[in-house]
Amino acid sequence: MTPPHVLVAYGSKNGSTAQIAQWIGQDLRESGLTADVLPAAEAAALGDLDAYDAVLLGSGLYAGRWVGEAARFARRRRHALARLPVWLFSSGPLDASAEERDIPPAPGAARVAALIDARGHTTFGGRLGEDARGFIARQIVKQGKGGDFRDREHIRRWARSVAAELTEAARNT
Repeated sequence: MTPPHVLVAYGSKNGSTAQIAQWIGQDLRESGLTADVLPAAEAAALGDLDAYDAVLLGSGLYAGRWVGEAARFARRRRHALARLPVWLFSSGPLDASAEERDIPPAPGAARVAALIDARGHTTFGGRLGEDARGFIARQIVKQGKGGDFRDREHIRRWARSVAAELTEAARNT
């Protein structure tokens, strides 16, 4: 059996979601899958998605919205994505809420999920540090509301659950 080949694509403004995507790729590989991790803009430039058995698409949340490049990737590649199993992830709450309860997808993520018939969505805590770009982000940090609220173990469990589902599906085909 050839291990499933997964594309992990992401939209990130300040690097937090990019790092989450790298962690997810690492967890998928440790689970025996092949994973490519790319910014959504680079993934959009790929010829077709036929080389992949699944896609994990994520974005940072800014004012409840996905980063434009992630949403554009989903819209432009919707037909190819609709033929693959796709899971979505968002990162953004600057508190522990994502670890305390299941947070429903933000409206933009919900639209993407419906557009491509995603199998699921999860929200991870975000990170906003002193190096944040953008006026509003810098103001949030100045007000003392920044920090790193990502839970590496939560991300690992989610990635490994997706890997287990893909591995089981590959065994049954």
